[in-house]
Amino acid sequence: MRDVRVRFAPSPTGALHIGGVRTALYNYLLARQTNGTMILRIEDTDQGRYVPGAEEYILQSLAWAGIKIDEGVGVGGPHAPYRQSERKEIYKQYAQKLIDDGNAYYAFDTEDEIEAMREKLKSAGSDNQQYGMHSRLKMRNSLTLSAEESHKLIASGAQYVIRLQVPVNEQIQVTDLIRGLVTVDSSQIDDKVLMKSDGMPTYHLANVVDDYLMKISHVIRGEEWLPSAPLHVLLYRFLGWEKEMPQFAHLPLLLKPDGNGKLSKRAADQMGFPIFPLTWKDPATNEVAKGFKESGYLPEALINFLAFLGWNPGTEQEIFSMNELINAFSIERINKAGAKFDIQKAQWFNQQYVKAESNEELAEQLLKESGQVTSKENAAKIVSIMKERVTFPQEIWEQGKFFFEAPVHFDEGVVSKKWNDEAVKVLSAYKEALSKTTFIDAASAKVVLESAAASVSIGVGKIMQALRVSITGNASGPDLMMTMEILGKDEVIRRIGYALDTLKVKVA
Repeated sequence: MRDVRVRFAPSPTGALHIGGVRTALYNYLLARQTNGTMILRIEDTDQGRYVPGAEEYILQSLAWAGIKIDEGVGVGGPHAPYRQSERKEIYKQYAQKLIDDGNAYYAFDTEDEIEAMREKLKSAGSDNQQYGMHSRLKMRNSLTLSAEESHKLIASGAQYVIRLQVPVNEQIQVTDLIRGLVTVDSSQIDDKVLMKSDGMPTYHLANVVDDYLMKISHVIRGEEWLPSAPLHVLLYRFLGWEKEMPQFAHLPLLLKPDGNGKLSKRAADQMGFPIFPLTWKDPATNEVAKGFKESGYLPEALINFLAFLGWNPGTEQEIFSMNELINAFSIERINKAGAKFDIQKAQWFNQQYVKAESNEELAEQLLKESGQVTSKENAAKIVSIMKERVTFPQEIWEQGKFFFEAPVHFDEGVVSKKWNDEAVKVLSAYKEALSKTTFIDAASAKVVLESAAASVSIGVGKIMQALRVSITGNASGPDLMMTMEILGKDEVIRRIGYALDTLKVKVA
C-alpha cells in the first residue's frame, strides 16, 4: 500500500488566510491518522507577488496552531529544496520533455497580440476567447512558425512562454474524493502557460512535478483549484506519471457568516473578527491586521472550530482535542457545500476551552496583565470565579480589574435604584460587624452579612446589589461572597466605608 504523504503548499504573498490553516489542518489530520508524512512546500514562483516576512509568518502560524511539519521548509528532508524558486532547473527539464514529446509549445505572442485575438473572437460572437485549441493556430507560436523561425527567435533573446497543448475533443476525468467523478471537455481548457518568460514555472507545472518527485499521495486543497485539476491530470499523463498520480480532494469554500459569498478579509474587517491566525503587519502599507491569537483565541479552540468547517464526525460530539480529531477524521465526511464561517460558534468553542484551561495557566497570564500585584494563589482564585463568565482569557483582567483597583465610580443604575436608607443601614452594620470578626472565607462573609441585616430587620435580598456596587463598582459580576474572600476583610471594610462616605449624598 502506498505511504501517505501530504503537502501544504502556500504562497508567500502575504499573511496566511484562515482558510489556509484549515487546508493545512486537514492534510495534517490525514498524515497523523495514517502514520504518514506532512510536508511544507513554499510555492514562490510568482516573484512579483513575493512579500518579505510572509514565509516566516506561515511557519509561525502553523507552529502556534499545533500543526507540526515532518519534512520541508524549516525542517529539511530528502527532496530538498522545498522552495520552488530554488527548483527552476528541475522544472525546465520537464518543460523541455513536454515540448519534445509534442505536448507543449513555445508561444511568442505579446500581450497586445493576445488581447487583439480575444477582441476578434468576441466581435465574432465566440463564447470561447481563450488561447487554446480554437485560436492557437492563428497565433505566433512554434505550432505556426517553422522550427527554424522558432529557434532563431529563442536564440535572439525574444520573449516567450511555454504553453501546454491541450488535446482536441477529449473528455478528461478527475476522481475527487469529496465530489466523485468530475468530467470536463477539453474544449473548456485553455493552453495554460507552464513556463513564464522569466524562466519561472507556473503553479500548474511546478506543483505537478513537485508532487510527483516528492511522492505525494493525496492532494488536499481548496475548491478554487478544482477547475485546474483536469489540466493537472493531462500533465501527469503527458509526463508518464499516471500510475503515480495522487488522489485529489478539493475542500469546500469558506463562506461569510450569512452564507452569501466567499469569506474575505474585507468582509471579516466589516464584521469585526480576524481573518489571519496571527497579527500581520503589511510591509508595503504598514496596515496591521489583528490575528486570532492576539484576539484571545486559544489555538486548540480555533483548530476545533476549523475542523468543523466542512467536516463532521457523524456524532453529537463537538469538543475534540487534536488527538481526537486525528482519530475521527475522514475525507469521506467532508461536505461538498461551502461552510459558513460562524464567528459566534468560534467564540463558543473558545469559551469551552477557556473553562477547561487550568486555573494556574490562566493565572500566569492574569499576573502579567495585572503587573504582578497579587499572589499566584489569589490570581488562581480570581481565575476560578471569572473564567466561567468570559470568552477570551484577557477578559478575566478586563472584567476583573476591581480585584486590583478599588472602585471610585459606581454603576449609576444601581445607585439610583438601590442605594437607599435600607442599604446604608445594612452596609453600615455589616462594616461594623466585619471589623469584629475573623472573616476569612466566603461562608463566614455570608453568615456575618445575614446577621448584620437581621440586626436592622432588613432582608439581605434588598441590599445585595448595593453591596456589590460598593465592593466592585459594577451591577453584576462573579460570586460576591467569593469576591470578598479574595479581597480580604480589611479591603472589603475599606471599600464599603468609601462607598458609604461617597454615596451618602444620594440618600434623601
